[in-house]
Amino acid sequence: MNKRSRRFVKAYQNENFLNSRDARALRILSEYLEPQSRFEHHRLDDTIVVLGSARTISRAQAERELKATQKGKGDIDRAQRRLEMSQYYEAAREIARRLTEWSKSLVDEERRFVICTGGGPGIMEAANRGASEAKGLNIGLTISMPIEEFENPYITRELAIHFHYFFMRKFWFAYLAKAVIAFPGGFGTLDELFELLTMLQTHKIRKNLPIVLFGNGYWNEVINFDALVRYGNIDAEDLELLHRTDSVDDACEFVTDQLTRYALAERGAIL
Repeated sequence: MNKRSRRFVKAYQNENFLNSRDARALRILSEYLEPQSRFEHHRLDDTIVVLGSARTISRAQAERELKATQKGKGDIDRAQRRLEMSQYYEAAREIARRLTEWSKSLVDEERRFVICTGGGPGIMEAANRGASEAKGLNIGLTISMPIEEFENPYITRELAIHFHYFFMRKFWFAYLAKAVIAFPGGFGTLDELFELLTMLQTHKIRKNLPIVLFGNGYWNEVINFDALVRYGNIDAEDLELLHRTDSVDDACEFVTDQLTRYALAERGAIL
């Protein structure tokens, strides 16, 4: 009588189990340990996080779209608006380039203040692009969504990290960040910005974490911070968590000054 051979599968190779509800804790832990391994390999302790809309396009693309609409192809009002918003793409690209050049000039190789984005198009692409143009490492923390993959081509290959869980992705944004620059954006940008502000306000983040809001016209229209103070829902001092500007020069000077005074002076407190 023939004996049927069995094929034994180790638990950590059992894809049905690993993708099941019972293994959710392992998947969450993997999204902590696997990025940590990459960051340690590249000796990355510090990042400058750039937030902003995935829908913002470059000036060159916006100009092409506007020319096409002027020939009767497409919505001219939309094209003009996209051209106006393209200023933020170019600003993010320039700021990331300058900050990367500044960080590369530092003596301490383990504190390089690497540009980190959500890895997608728009403002994220612009920041990764600027860092790449300065020949610096840069990070892209992408997220799985029910749309076509949108990882931009400027991310350092070994530092393109893909997440399933939003909260693990946001953990890595916050954990390594020594500065944050928020450009005009939608729900995702607002979610990330307000979570960081909440953690700073409640002292869950104890390190110095300067946050720049770039684009006064946009932010003043979209969020009435002064009304939050007036209605008593935040303190006036909470507004000091934000540095608001329209200037590339001012944003770079503010961030480098803060990083020099705090992040470079001492290791500081962690989350």
